[in-house]
Amino acid sequence: MTRIKIFSILFIVLLYISCSKDDYKLGSEIEPHLRFNFLVKADNAPLEYPAINGNLIPQSTYENKAVRTLKVPVTLTARDLKGTVTANFSAETNGESDSFSVKPTNQLSFQGNKLTDTIFVSFDKRWTKSQNITLKLETVSDPEIHIGNLNTAYPNDTFKIDLGTISTNYTFPVTRYNVKGEIGETIDFKVYYPNGFFPEEIENASIFKFQNGFEYSLTHDDYGDNRTSVNYHLTLLEDLQNDDAQFESKITLVNIPNYTATGNITLTIAKPIKTPRDVQAYPASKFTDPTNAFYLTYGEHWFSNTAGNCAWQTFNALTFPVIVTKDDPNAILYSDRGTTNPNDDIYHDAFKIGFNVASGTNTVNSFGLKRWFSNESNAAAISPGFNITSALEFFPANGNSKTEGTVLVIPQDLTIGSSASNTHTIAISGEGTYKEISAGLFEITFELKLTNDKLFGGTVSTQYRMYNNRTYPKPAALSIDCPKEVTL
Repeated sequence: MTRIKIFSILFIVLLYISCSKDDYKLGSEIEPHLRFNFLVKADNAPLEYPAINGNLIPQSTYENKAVRTLKVPVTLTARDLKGTVTANFSAETNGESDSFSVKPTNQLSFQGNKLTDTIFVSFDKRWTKSQNITLKLETVSDPEIHIGNLNTAYPNDTFKIDLGTISTNYTFPVTRYNVKGEIGETIDFKVYYPNGFFPEEIENASIFKFQNGFEYSLTHDDYGDNRTSVNYHLTLLEDLQNDDAQFESKITLVNIPNYTATGNITLTIAKPIKTPRDVQAYPASKFTDPTNAFYLTYGEHWFSNTAGNCAWQTFNALTFPVIVTKDDPNAILYSDRGTTNPNDDIYHDAFKIGFNVASGTNTVNSFGLKRWFSNESNAAAISPGFNITSALEFFPANGNSKTEGTVLVIPQDLTIGSSASNTHTIAISGEGTYKEISAGLFEITFELKLTNDKLFGGTVSTQYRMYNNRTYPKPAALSIDCPKEVTL
């Protein structure tokens, strides 16, 4: 019995000590008092009011590394108020006074059962050195309300914000949207800035790179006071009503000064195929021969010649099927290797082809790209973009035609350079058609688009013809401009 009494006394003493430090948890019998109630989660992110967590202890200081508005709650412990209670506070800094602003300016208000008000600290420009902001509760309209907790250990009558090293980044909260493909159709999407942003730092910055499979315009809303996201609007400028084809564009966030692309950095906008594709149509087989490691397809593109005039220029490239796994939706069995063991079977993509070397570290001339540049390297380590292992995708008419359909240049980034220290990332895309123009002779007609701001000043394009045989009819001259060679 004595031991039980001792434990009871110890429990009461501990409870008293605990309550003296955490008296914000007590009931309505306590003396009314006002204090900062800034709570921080395990990941060091503020718990924003009205969210609650009884296991967290109010902090008197906080290291802030974000530029979004910081919300600092102030709480009054009292019974429901019969009238309005106001409290004045001050905000001081050891740094530049115009680098931040507070709202409200200096007065908080409490009434009825609204016993928490919030000070919003907004950051108006990027700080470059250590700085702090101190908020202090100065006066309260009801003299019976005590300022600060009812103890001297944790009064919480002041709150200090230490401005640490700023970390600003952005990401896509949603990474894919499908469109119907109707001209004028609009897709709305957000770029999310978890730690906020300064409008003047991004309004003229190029935060995106593009792989465009169709034409569209891109606009965004005014930045306003919401500094955690920006709303963008993508509007289709062309009709994508071919049910047999897939159209796809990609928007990728890139790093810029002070802002890092993190997490989901690529947004895909696609118009999916509506017509199912029958793998037995197997258009890729018309342009490959897996038994011949030196099988070539032959092409021409409308390009500037040595005299500076536009003309059809020839090229060829080693062409291969795209190997896939058995469970790929486009897989078609190429070989069982003469065994009954299904684990060694070889499957090809029925609708894709690529250009590559049979072996070694050199490059092929995919799409005749080597004519686009001078001073280019032919080593795959420096210019791997000359080898495009998955380059063209076919969409048979009605999903099952063995003689014609639509073709898509698979949107992707290519790396091409003159040396290891001088490489360029070039986005490619395009679309067109394919057709059997005579017995066994297939022609692919398409436009190829290349995008790089430094090399081309944006996007350039030209017309292509490709054939599965070295003997083909010479295409008629075009009455359009053509690209010219650029120096890497």
